[in-house]
Amino acid sequence: MRHNRTGVHRMTSLIIELPDDLVLSLQEMAAAQRKSLQQLALERLSSLVDMSPAQRAGSPAAVLRAMREPPHPDLADVEELDAVIAAGRLPIRARDLFSD
Repeated sequence: MRHNRTGVHRMTSLIIELPDDLVLSLQEMAAAQRKSLQQLALERLSSLVDMSPAQRAGSPAAVLRAMREPPHPDLADVEELDAVIAAGRLPIRARDLFSD
């Protein structure tokens, strides 16, 4: 049995056949993070199913969350960003497509 934030969960074994080169890469990743291959696989697979749409990068909730977290820009930072954006704008070339 395994405990997590919602209580006790039973563990089930799952056997997945993988190419040797993929297993070697995963073993290297696990070793670099000082984890077992099982720990790495469990964390990565859990993150795929635990992530709600609101937690995904680029979602409206994720953008709002990033805006609320430090560091908070001050007025000078915002003005500098606006100036850099304005300086990077290209002129609009309007041409008459029907003037032949």
